[in-house]
Amino acid sequence: MHSSSLIPSNCNRNLPMPNFPDDSCGVLISGGLDSAVMTSQAFDRSTYVQPIYIQCGLIWEQPELTAARRFWQSPNQSRLRPIQVLTQPMDDVYGDHWAMTGVGPPTAACDDIEVFLPGRNLLLIVKAALWCQQNRLETLAIGTLATSPFADAKPEFFSDLQSLLRHCGAPDVRLVQPFGRIEKRQVMELGRDLPLDLTFSCIAPVEDQHCGTCNKCGERQRAFREARRHDSTFYARQRVGNLDQFPARR
Repeated sequence: MHSSSLIPSNCNRNLPMPNFPDDSCGVLISGGLDSAVMTSQAFDRSTYVQPIYIQCGLIWEQPELTAARRFWQSPNQSRLRPIQVLTQPMDDVYGDHWAMTGVGPPTAACDDIEVFLPGRNLLLIVKAALWCQQNRLETLAIGTLATSPFADAKPEFFSDLQSLLRHCGAPDVRLVQPFGRIEKRQVMELGRDLPLDLTFSCIAPVEDQHCGTCNKCGERQRAFREARRHDSTFYARQRVGNLDQFPARR
């Protein structure tokens, strides 16, 4: 088995280990914590790994993609392909939605359900799966967690979508959710030896930096705190609500 300096060598054996294939694997990525850890896990298990990033015109995509590229700059990744960027413009559908304009994004005090974008997982997965099919990749990995509150991150959704994809022609592309049985804390444990400070998890960036007050920044801060890891992320603004007690670090 290939050994990578990016992969923890002393993972907690009590963790449910991600389920990755031995063959070629596409990985649908963002610039965030979960996809960074998932891709590193795939890198240690699959023949080679193709990260796929899909641009929809959302306000956080430029800094997110920059972070993803920066995170994966390593001389030891001969089987990790350059990030494949696909486009799926959504401005004609989402219109003046906060994700397109940056006006009124959900804050750290909001429920996670308020960051839901209708149809997002469906569109991203179908686009990435068809690209995998055309490029002879047998598996597509998606980094949804067991704790996701969204219907399009549940096993039933993936089972139904897998059935639909079988009607899209050969070869068949398998959808897998390697983190489908674990939560954020366990993801952070799997990635404890990775440079996770280089990732990007913000839906309201300020000059390409984490804002510090949006829903995703709050989730990021909690993840580092619960993992008892120092968070060296620069946050442009102080946290709000019950996160005020954790001042931003530079």
